[in-house]
Amino acid sequence: MAEREEHGLPGMESFKSDGVRISYIDVPPAAGDSQSAGKPILLIHGFASNHAVNWVNTQWVKALTQAGYRVIALDNRGHGESEKLYDPAAYSSEAMAGDAIRLLDHLGIERAHVMGYSMGGRITAHIALDHADRVRSALIGGLGMHLVEGKGLPSGIAEALEAPAGTPAPNPTAAAFRIFAEQTRSDLRALAACMRGSRQTLSRAELGQIEVPVLVSVGTLDTVAGSGPALAALIPDARALEIEGKDHSTAVGAKPHRDGVLAFLAAQP
Repeated sequence: MAEREEHGLPGMESFKSDGVRISYIDVPPAAGDSQSAGKPILLIHGFASNHAVNWVNTQWVKALTQAGYRVIALDNRGHGESEKLYDPAAYSSEAMAGDAIRLLDHLGIERAHVMGYSMGGRITAHIALDHADRVRSALIGGLGMHLVEGKGLPSGIAEALEAPAGTPAPNPTAAAFRIFAEQTRSDLRALAACMRGSRQTLSRAELGQIEVPVLVSVGTLDTVAGSGPALAALIPDARALEIEGKDHSTAVGAKPHRDGVLAFLAAQP
């Protein structure tokens, strides 16, 4: 991909996660002689995006590697260069969390910081709950109380993705996702299946069982995520980072977001 070449990143590698081909990048820290010298952090992108759009173009990979982290960023199943599947059941949050854990296994990484945005934040929360022994800290971006309430995105997105080109979308959000998916050259049918299969919630009781340190980062103008501070209040060792003046699309790459995350990571043991 041109994005990797422009940013001087290594080419993508791939492995089989329970039979599904998952592509990823593995970038060593800017300082240090080997990848093992860096603290690993796994990045999980949002719906209809990919590792380059979500994490490379927004300067996350650069900022994290310069701070001494080994950055692993995957393309979720159905996205980017990973395998495309068309059964909604293949896209549960648990299945995609399994891809992330098996990637750590593949790379021989015992524990890592895990950061996700939007759908990636949902996956990260499931990892923090179900695989706490593999997680140093969990960073949930672009997702607040809608992780619990199951609200946020309106209906019609999957249908808009499947509709013939030029078909009017049922609402502006569905139209925006169709445009974004086309811009990222995504497989629209795979994304429609993902939209139908990946929106599992967590209960308040389950959030109360998360034991790892958590940062919840949401833009103050985000109408998709729900309240970040309210979600953080339900998790025992969590704090909220409010990104002033940013919405769901603009918060991910905002400098205050990166600064807040780097400060949080630096404070971890």
